Amino acid sequence: MNQSRIIVSEQILHRICGEYLEMPGLQLTRPQAQRLWGLDEQTCAALLESLTEEKFLYRRPDGTYARLTDGAVTFPPLRMVKAGPAPRSAGAGSPAGGRPKARV
Repeated sequence: MNQSRIIVSEQILHRICGEYLEMPGLQLTRPQAQRLWGLDEQTCAALLESLTEEKFLYRRPDGTYARLTDGAVTFPPLRMVKAGPAPRSAGAGSPAGGRPKARV
């Protein structure tokens, strides 16, 4: 696949994702998706399969493609990190908000 074809495919993928994000509950058959986005059968099937593999879409038992989650855009789950000692700064713990006390 040449570079310009990859760029066009990515643009179409962004457009498809945008449509599904803008219209919660959108469910399309492959022929409906082909007509909506002006794609040939092979390209449409490949793009829908790609979005299904990425877990953005899923194919329902009736053959329609819908968003896997119809709520807010999902982000990867947060991971817990091991906590270590807090880094010490030069004035940490001093009563003057981090500034050293003046000597009298």
